[in-house]
Amino acid sequence: MAVQSRLLAAEREEAKAVLSLFLRQKGLRSILAARIVNKADGFIEHLVSKLHIIYRSRYAEGRELSTPEIRDALIPYLESLSKEHGDGLVEVVENFPDPFAAEREALSSSMVLTPTSSNKQKAIARVSTPTSGGVLPELVLYLLDLGMDHEEIKNIVRKFPAFAYYNVDRKIKPLVKLLLELGVPRSNIPGIIKKRPQLCGISMSDNLKPMMTYLENIGVNKDRWSKVLYRFPALLTYSRQKVETTVSFLIELGVSKENIGKILTRCPHIMSYSVDDNLRPTAEYFRSIGADTASLIQKSPQAFGLNIEAKLKPITEFFLERDFSIEEIGTMVNRFGIIHTLSMEDNLLPKYEFFLTMGYPRYELVKFPQYFGYSLELRIKPRYARMVGCGVRLILNQLLSVSDSRFEEILQKRMGVV
Repeated sequence: MAVQSRLLAAEREEAKAVLSLFLRQKGLRSILAARIVNKADGFIEHLVSKLHIIYRSRYAEGRELSTPEIRDALIPYLESLSKEHGDGLVEVVENFPDPFAAEREALSSSMVLTPTSSNKQKAIARVSTPTSGGVLPELVLYLLDLGMDHEEIKNIVRKFPAFAYYNVDRKIKPLVKLLLELGVPRSNIPGIIKKRPQLCGISMSDNLKPMMTYLENIGVNKDRWSKVLYRFPALLTYSRQKVETTVSFLIELGVSKENIGKILTRCPHIMSYSVDDNLRPTAEYFRSIGADTASLIQKSPQAFGLNIEAKLKPITEFFLERDFSIEEIGTMVNRFGIIHTLSMEDNLLPKYEFFLTMGYPRYELVKFPQYFGYSLELRIKPRYARMVGCGVRLILNQLLSVSDSRFEEILQKRMGVV
């Protein structure tokens, strides 16, 4: 028994190490990865149980697993979860086995607390096997009529087994009715359910509608709920406390309540970012290079979801290495907030290299960093060639930002053609 306890403890530590490594490879800072792992006891136990299933014969022989064997077993599984859940992987890890247990159907404790492969298989079988009458279950028939195909339904259950046990009349239909009332096209509803099946398990009267009312009161445009939910249905599954924490942080940054609503309407994904682990450190970084964080988060909230070490700092270094000062970079960020979201290889580098051939002073980019937002092949090169061919010189703003007709008018005027 002592040996078994020692082995289990060692496997837990190995599983923690693999999970931490995986999260860092996905772009999380080391300190954040460690914090997530330390709060993920339930998920670590799940990983250990995975090892026991994969190496069942090894355990029967009483042989200890090596570190490479543990990594070889867990990394592919974590990759599959990452592909399945995308940006929501951290939430899955932190809240395993189920962040919505309180709101969903009262399933058996074995199903809720022990999400084994056996339970998942039972759930999949429930939506795959015809009833005694030879027809598919009511849930499946309803979702097929809604526009899903059978394989999509199975994939939802693989991701969230509890979904197989939801009552159509009490769980699925009320949500569909609400979405239709909000203006969501019927054809978009399957996509919302696939992205966040947990929505079906949350109480309409106790959770969904009160949360919607709260968000509308802080400025979320109620006429745009259909777009908000199609873009990010998870918004309505967060706790009131989490939403209020994010709202408080935005107010702390200097964002007005009216503009908070606009941010959440345009970029509801911001609610998935942790204040302490993402938003605050990112705001501090942007502030350190001279950016107006309140203005930036209103214009480009997506920039606050970027990893500081893997994305923000390399972009800043790109300009520093080309003799731009920190003050100039801050000015560029304030004028073109998405500049840090652009690809180094596909955007910044080729466009900067072409800029060097245009004969403009570097400060033109500081004045008009929006240059990097235009297509090199479809806008920048053709406009530049046309300008050179006319023998005139325009500032970057005039060269790129005006319409085609206005561009021609400016060229004709500069050439003295009436």
